[in-house]
Amino acid sequence: MRSFEVSRPRNTGTDFDEVGHAHDQRIVIPTKLVSIAESFEKKERSRFVTSQIPTDLTVQVHDITFYVHKYPLFSRCGYLSRLSLQPSDSTYGHDLKIDNFPGGPDTFETVLKFCYGLPIDLTPANVAFLRCASEFLEMNEDLEEGNLISKTEAFLTFAVLSSWRDSITVLRSCEPLSPWAENLQIVRRCSDSIAWKASRDSSTHGGVGHDQQWWFDDVSTLRIDYFVRVVTTIKAKGVGPGTIGACIMRYAEKWLPGLDGECDGHRVGYGSERHQLQLSILSGRGCNNHIHNNSSSSSNNNHNHNKDQRTMIESLVSILPPHREAVSCGFLLWMLKMAIVYSATPALITELEKRVGMALEDATVSDLMIPNYINGDGGLLRNSSSSSGEECSVHDVDVVQRIVEYFLMHDQQQKCANIAVGKLLDGYLAEIATDSNLSIAKFQRLGETLPQNARTCDDGLYRAIDTYLKTHPSLTEHERRRLCRVMDCEKLSLDACLHAAQNERLPLRIVVQVLFTEQVKMRVAIKGKDLIPSEAFSEQESSRSSTKKEIKSLKAEIEKMKGMLSELQRDYVELQQEFDKLNSQKSVKGWSSRWKKIKNSTFLNGKMDGDENLEIQPKQGGPCCRTRRSSIS
Repeated sequence: MRSFEVSRPRNTGTDFDEVGHAHDQRIVIPTKLVSIAESFEKKERSRFVTSQIPTDLTVQVHDITFYVHKYPLFSRCGYLSRLSLQPSDSTYGHDLKIDNFPGGPDTFETVLKFCYGLPIDLTPANVAFLRCASEFLEMNEDLEEGNLISKTEAFLTFAVLSSWRDSITVLRSCEPLSPWAENLQIVRRCSDSIAWKASRDSSTHGGVGHDQQWWFDDVSTLRIDYFVRVVTTIKAKGVGPGTIGACIMRYAEKWLPGLDGECDGHRVGYGSERHQLQLSILSGRGCNNHIHNNSSSSSNNNHNHNKDQRTMIESLVSILPPHREAVSCGFLLWMLKMAIVYSATPALITELEKRVGMALEDATVSDLMIPNYINGDGGLLRNSSSSSGEECSVHDVDVVQRIVEYFLMHDQQQKCANIAVGKLLDGYLAEIATDSNLSIAKFQRLGETLPQNARTCDDGLYRAIDTYLKTHPSLTEHERRRLCRVMDCEKLSLDACLHAAQNERLPLRIVVQVLFTEQVKMRVAIKGKDLIPSEAFSEQESSRSSTKKEIKSLKAEIEKMKGMLSELQRDYVELQQEFDKLNSQKSVKGWSSRWKKIKNSTFLNGKMDGDENLEIQPKQGGPCCRTRRSSIS
């Protein structure tokens, strides 16, 4: 940080040309005024000039009163000299009150020292305040050569703008000086200086490495509107989207709270109850927030904090580069969660959902776990019952549904992306299946969103369905069959088929289909083991042709199986009706004999009209012979 001390040596009664001598980082500026002040004394809310001459003017700046002399101020401040010409009949006609002074009482005291010829320090921390104050008081060259406007302008131009850190310091000091700093082009000049230095560094190194991110932390200290201006200027100078995206991510990580921790005094957490999810945003300094006795004041603070966070989110999204590689999919989903929490505009949420859909294959299951929020009072956001009395699900499944639909609109022809998203969606379904408030319609709709080619294996989908059935034991038989139609039994692995064959939560029809599929796969696996790897190419070709013939025969057997399944279902319905009507011991015996007849039928013994090739009898000790039920690990 550069510091220059500006002083005016005292000269009694002599006039000489103004000269400047620079030594020991001090600019010595002689004065044409007789020095009448030694220093300033502070007493509570008053400031007094130490002088043998009585003061003749009081100036109140905000809540501080200054007792000064008129002549040193009026000779250098055009604003005050004009006010002195206004007539007043009051005994306090010379008193002035300034409420909107840039920089407040501290800056006004520094200006007074300059007018009295006392030494002052020009630093990057105060030069913006003094420049705006000198403009407010009209301390230009028309009143005296070398006035405060010219001094502060020279320091800004030659000392500040040539330094990266000083430009950052001045730009941060401009935050309470609006609109003066904007009108005087201080913000624009500092932003251009910072952007030029950052873009030159990025173009020199040509990438976003650890060493090239040195300026991210400095830029992240700026207020959001200044940060947007700097990043926009850097982008206009041709810096790549990867660098811009990394800088935006650093800023968001610094100022936006995470969903599972504490960040800059804003504690965010979840309720202890399983289905009473809530997010509480407490504003205050530090991590230990005091309890506000005034509830309305606390509510206003939370409201203002939420508004500032919402403005920050909307500003960051507005400057995100459109390129997919600019930011990660996980960051976009994190921003989407924050946008939902702080009630951003629907257009912004839709934009984020579309961008996530374009890069959905890069997401993880934890990224997609978006809590289901509704707005509450006092900054409290929680999951609760809807107005219709129906329970809300813990996670916002509708958002994920829209994201998947946007993905399909963008990547319809990319099979590899579909497979990756299929695995991702199966994992997500398995996670949300444990929510007892999740409706079967939403679960089924999300499971059926992807096309059939998005899954080469339905084991993940079967696991999610089994978890949902376990969590919702009150589902009817019709609802269970409707849910199981989401998966394709032919895409289940052998282990999944073995588990499903013993799963008592599945409907009977699904179990029969799985049994048949299991037998087919076991036969194919057994025949595959009989093949000798060293066979000639011609033998492999003949084996492939024979396999095609077997597939055709298996299809015919499937048709026969369907017929037998229909017959079994009719018998089952008849037995159920007979059991409901008869209550006597005789009727029960008749039902038992009828059921024994079905058990000994050709269908359950694996025989179908003399076809010896379709035996559904596993090897001795196989899982299909056992009555014990087990669940998938």
